[in-house]
Amino acid sequence: METEQKIRQPIVTVCGHVDHGKTSILDCLRSTCVTEGEAGGITQKISFTLYPMDQLKAACPLIEKQGIRLDIPGFLLIDTPGHAAFTNLRKRGGSLADLAVLVIDINEGIKPQTAEVIQILKMNKTPFIIAMNKIDKIGGWQQIDEDLKTNINAQPPRVKELFEEKYMTLIGALNSYGFDSDLYYNITDFTKRIALVPTSANTHEGIPELIMMLCGLSQKFLGDRLKLGKEPKGVMLEIKKEKSTNYIEAILYDGELSKKDEIAVASFDGEPIVSKIRILEEIQPLCAKFKNADRVSASTGVRMQLIEKAEVLPGMPFVLFKNNLEELRATFKKELSESIKTDKTGIIAKADSLGSLEALLVLLRQANVPILKAGIGKINKTDLISAKANLETNELDAVIVGFNVDIDEDVKLIKGKIKIITEEVVYKLIDNLVEWRVERQREIDKKRLMGLTTICKLELLHQYVFRNTKPAIFGVKVAGGKLTSGLHLMNENEEKIGDVKHIEAEQKSVHEATEGMEVAISIPNLNYERELKDKRFLYTNISESQFREFKKNKDLLSGSEMNVLREISEIKRKTSPEWGM
Repeated sequence: METEQKIRQPIVTVCGHVDHGKTSILDCLRSTCVTEGEAGGITQKISFTLYPMDQLKAACPLIEKQGIRLDIPGFLLIDTPGHAAFTNLRKRGGSLADLAVLVIDINEGIKPQTAEVIQILKMNKTPFIIAMNKIDKIGGWQQIDEDLKTNINAQPPRVKELFEEKYMTLIGALNSYGFDSDLYYNITDFTKRIALVPTSANTHEGIPELIMMLCGLSQKFLGDRLKLGKEPKGVMLEIKKEKSTNYIEAILYDGELSKKDEIAVASFDGEPIVSKIRILEEIQPLCAKFKNADRVSASTGVRMQLIEKAEVLPGMPFVLFKNNLEELRATFKKELSESIKTDKTGIIAKADSLGSLEALLVLLRQANVPILKAGIGKINKTDLISAKANLETNELDAVIVGFNVDIDEDVKLIKGKIKIITEEVVYKLIDNLVEWRVERQREIDKKRLMGLTTICKLELLHQYVFRNTKPAIFGVKVAGGKLTSGLHLMNENEEKIGDVKHIEAEQKSVHEATEGMEVAISIPNLNYERELKDKRFLYTNISESQFREFKKNKDLLSGSEMNVLREISEIKRKTSPEWGM
């Protein structure tokens, strides 16, 4: 007789904006079954929590009360800081998480980090429910009844109206992201709407209902996805150091892993890291402690020490090694190349893990930014060399973006003209990059435009005449635009004055002077007394074709430059009415 296939724990990741209560909700879920002293600091110590079925039932009497039949053995709750809750948890074909709980403060709504998580959930097609947290902070809220729906309906009219206003605002905001949502007890088809569960981590309101929703959705919709495979598959989550020993925290998401197994871990250079396991430990249920294990079964959190000393990168997949190096090379290469696609030209992108890098590259592509090179870890000297090569070909690509990574100290010292943008929120990183590229393109276009000549208006300072002729040296104030050496000048009557040979500011020679500066200039073959004594302004003497080019690119000119350009055209049209038309 065929034995029934084992079912693994669904992997549930809990995420949300900082201060919206993600940690409190997790502590709430755990503290039903751990000692008071242990519960407080757990989230700081571990990345995952095993939540067995017997503990689930103890924390949520509604499961038995409503007669919900559960085949799942429990949950593996994932708790990693910030964006990593999603981007680190990747496996081939999508998200490692089976379900997600997105924690949103009902009083604050969707914040930047919430928006980031929603976009990543959407990208990974991860089903999720929303814990509308901090209902106890709504003015006048009372805990009248243990049943959540009854308690909501029993609130005083003004409080209930306030609650409804806040949750309707959230429904509207979620709708703008393409999600239909409603309170969990109003939903009949959970495949079409996102369930909102009102909660309070302080009073524990809504926590049993949240657990019940997780159980119900897992049971109903995950089905075959939870059937346990034969061979171990996992993802390296984080490398942690304890005293002088490096431990790898990982998630086993399928199959069974034995301490005697040899595993292969994907690497960025394409050569798998093959190693036996020196130490294998499993996280204990609702506890911060790991325990030695000879064999572990998915889904679970493990801590390993490998015999091989090679550097393992966060987010990399691992599988059982069966003397199939060539096959694994091809598999891992395909897996990485599907998600890490680069171009012949483009920027340099770095992130803290494979999943983070994948998320970053997807968003860069959406923003039409080409990527020359992508990698994991700190921004280093090699990245700087690659970016410097772009200075000669395309200045827009002379940039390194880093998602949740540090910059090597020597890079900070020698970065020169290379722009380095780092952020911990991926969408903010993309926004900053796009903004920089737009601004840089304007500068490049303006530089090209100003290659024609420079628009300038000078006010003569008659009290500062240092030499009358051979050359004439005198003081001017830049009344508009920019003064540069070699500029052809004319007066208000369109009479040619000559070329600026030299500019001096505060007794130092300079190549240019900007609006508002007072400087001394020298012009050969000019007699100041005879030609300029009764004049007030000098202007750049531009050609008709240059004027048309400036006019065509007026969006690149400042308001002051546009005014000077208009004055120049008025001077020119005194003698030639059609000039520049």
